[in-house]
Amino acid sequence: MAGSAAGGQTTPPLGGAAGSSAGGAGGAAGGLSSAGSSSAGASSGGTIVPDSSWTCGKPDGIVDPALGTLVFSVSVPIGQVRDVGATQFGDRRVSDLASATISGNKLDATWLAGGLDFELELSSGALEIEQVAMLRAKDGSLVYLRSCGVAPAGAAVGRFVPDFEVASTSALAWLNTGNFVGTRKLDAAGKKLELAVYDVSAVKPDAAKIQLKDPAGVAHQPWDCIKASGTKGAEVFTESVTLGGSLSVGASKRGTRNVIPITGGTVTGKLTGSVVNAGADYQLVGGSTTLDARYVLTGSDGEVVVVRNCGPFGALIPLFEARSAGPYGFLNTGKFISSDPGSAAGGVKITFYELE
Repeated sequence: MAGSAAGGQTTPPLGGAAGSSAGGAGGAAGGLSSAGSSSAGASSGGTIVPDSSWTCGKPDGIVDPALGTLVFSVSVPIGQVRDVGATQFGDRRVSDLASATISGNKLDATWLAGGLDFELELSSGALEIEQVAMLRAKDGSLVYLRSCGVAPAGAAVGRFVPDFEVASTSALAWLNTGNFVGTRKLDAAGKKLELAVYDVSAVKPDAAKIQLKDPAGVAHQPWDCIKASGTKGAEVFTESVTLGGSLSVGASKRGTRNVIPITGGTVTGKLTGSVVNAGADYQLVGGSTTLDARYVLTGSDGEVVVVRNCGPFGALIPLFEARSAGPYGFLNTGKFISSDPGSAAGGVKITFYELE
């Protein structure tokens, strides 16, 4: 959550090796077109060409990462997988990520607890993948990771493009500009997320293309923050959010990154429930601080709502994902505005209003 110490960013496109663009207003990766091969494992060769709505910074295709050099691998325990249901974008699932040890010749670090894995399944069976997480290197450097990926329908292994931010003065600053692609496999039975990241700077795209296409008529999930203007109308609900200690990445390729973990809280109003102990506000601070809070709410009735609340102070616009056929499906309209964060015990208080 954004607050006296918290905030976020209107996320720019993926930078450095991750690509010059995250695909604009991203969307769910669709099924294979006739140009594609079978939807076997996504790391089994060929170049996956994402739909233009969710390019992950690789509009010409995501190469087979196994052809590159391993940077690190990690088996991340999953605290809980929350099935949101069918939202305006597709079938949404969110996994809480616990702490894990990263191993590899090029990076010695810890994957910090509190990250989130977002998985969107379209009617085609294809997946759109995103993670937000923090790493702590052995030398103490903090690394912000936001990844974007896809998996063809039926693929057990997806590919993702990791985008790292670490202080420009850190010995790990090469992460800011490297060319990386990873593999992702969700082991639901074992409750773990298997990730491996490779340096693919020397890998040439394969002539064999797996072209992904969105199903027709499906709204695209945005990669960047939503922008809207208007005034506050009727009150919808209020959150009192507890926050952890600030994690300062420092000055990096997009500015000074400061991350405030979300540790819980309560929700009252048209939605009554709690704030999940996971996610964070991934803020860019400076002359004009920008907020980007990513987190999850659970209603007292068991419904799950995914929240992204971002923008500068005075212009925070939330994006909600709830089960479209559920009691909070009205939140999917996107016509809401957020108050600036105010002080509350252990964190911040935020109220959401209808946008007029």
